[in-house]
Amino acid sequence: MKTIQLTANPLKIDTFRPFGQVLGPQNDGKAYDTEDAQLKLDGGIPRFYIMQLERKGTQFDRITRHLACTQCLGSLEGKEWLMAVAPPCEGSAPDPQQIQAFKIPGDCFLKLEVGTWHAGPYFVTDVINLYNQERNDTKVVDHDTCKLGKTYGLSYDIVAKMALL
Repeated sequence: MKTIQLTANPLKIDTFRPFGQVLGPQNDGKAYDTEDAQLKLDGGIPRFYIMQLERKGTQFDRITRHLACTQCLGSLEGKEWLMAVAPPCEGSAPDPQQIQAFKIPGDCFLKLEVGTWHAGPYFVTDVINLYNQERNDTKVVDHDTCKLGKTYGLSYDIVAKMALL
């Protein structure tokens, strides 16, 4: 299996747009508009929870998408984290050339578009707590995973300079 080094890009609204939205602080009382998360959670019960993850490294050979709903993720405690993504596509596997990695600061959320392929979150601290919004049955009925190792003979390793918070 060949391992590809992915350098984590700094998170910017424009460069992340093919995969979803970057959501930052807004003034209270601001009217709803396109800067707010454009969620798709119909067909199920929305679930919002804090998931606690333990460090598992920065290598992956699987990537997942949700075809029925959007997903929002953001860290607590200002911790940075990493996510690899590929744009939504037809078929059962993303184009391996389109997989990108991003370094997500601890002061924002990501909203993944329906069908966005994603691997992570990854991080360098021992434990991270993240807000997660999806549907209550997402992990059971809407979890389409591509085994990149089996499909393409590839694994990926995300490379990033991270703050130890």
